[in-house]
Amino acid sequence: MADFDDKYSLSGKFLVAAPSLDDDEIFTRSVVYICSHTKRGAMGLIINKPMVQFTFSDLTMQLPLKSYERLNEINLYTGGPLEQIRGTVLHSTDYMKDGTIEVGDGIALSSTTEIITDIAFNHGPDDKLVALGYSFWEPKQLEAEIYNNDWIVVGGTKELLFRTKDEEKWQRALDELGINFDRFATQTGHA
Repeated sequence: MADFDDKYSLSGKFLVAAPSLDDDEIFTRSVVYICSHTKRGAMGLIINKPMVQFTFSDLTMQLPLKSYERLNEINLYTGGPLEQIRGTVLHSTDYMKDGTIEVGDGIALSSTTEIITDIAFNHGPDDKLVALGYSFWEPKQLEAEIYNNDWIVVGGTKELLFRTKDEEKWQRALDELGINFDRFATQTGHA
């Protein structure tokens, strides 16, 4: 593979898990939003796997919040297998503070306790997705996995990210490209 060219960056796009990843507990039928893709590797968040064992309220209980206001309750997501105690927020660009990184197309990334506090008290961004953990690929690893048909790349939209039901995101992303995996064999071989 040639050296990385920024014009081929997948930042701001979705990766849709192909059936070849069906044996992977974390990535089976996952949709990953790529937050950063450079020559140093790629980082993204799974956006369609809400956590059940840990809630947003559980997360806010770990912050030094002193208030009797009722806290906003939202879904928390499993962002990936790495550092599952680290919180990251994908959100709309109506909320921009120090440390916020604009990823593209009206979508930003923040990982401060300030944004978690603001979300808890309804002062955060209009659109948001809070994830614990993240996914990371070493240099050229993601390109190799795409080449091996483990991932399908789909354009990133706020509609899919923020306004599509979690259980519909995987199929909706495939529909964007007109892909129907039911029509493909699950194993490949030689004739």
